[in-house]
Amino acid sequence: MVNNCGGPVAGLFQQLSEQNWQAAYEQVLLSAIRFCNLVIPDMLVREWGRIINITSITVKQPIENLMLSNTFRTGLIGFSKSLSNEVAKYNITVNSIAPGYTLTNRIYDLAVHNAKQKGISHEEVVSEMAKEIPIKRLAYTKEIASVVTFLSSQQASYITGNTIQVDGGWTKGYF
Repeated sequence: MVNNCGGPVAGLFQQLSEQNWQAAYEQVLLSAIRFCNLVIPDMLVREWGRIINITSITVKQPIENLMLSNTFRTGLIGFSKSLSNEVAKYNITVNSIAPGYTLTNRIYDLAVHNAKQKGISHEEVVSEMAKEIPIKRLAYTKEIASVVTFLSSQQASYITGNTIQVDGGWTKGYF
């Protein structure tokens, strides 16, 4: 099972309402918990399963103006790690993928949002994003999908409880 959702609204702390916080919690964290509740019973019976949570590079390095994503996607990592320890003995793996800037509608929306704040075009915002990445471009969705495919396979049967960055080298930390 692959848990994936769009990103919650962008914004700084004082710009966000309690409704924004509740919606982001339900969208990012609670949706993954609900789907796990649906599939884990059958995985336990089969004694096999793969759970992959798509998060964001924000779990490794917070991004300004993404307070909700920074908060709840990191919570999803904690949930994933804890769950991986509980279900590993049943040959069920739980991993997360932390994509960096990827050419999706979410990046387009964020670029438009940031462009309005900066008074520049969204194309300039995307170009600025690419300059921050050592590989000097944004990811293609197929590059994220390749990691999902691998983690879903038998070849990844000894990988569990991990978060794999797919970010073109953008994250500056060691872990």
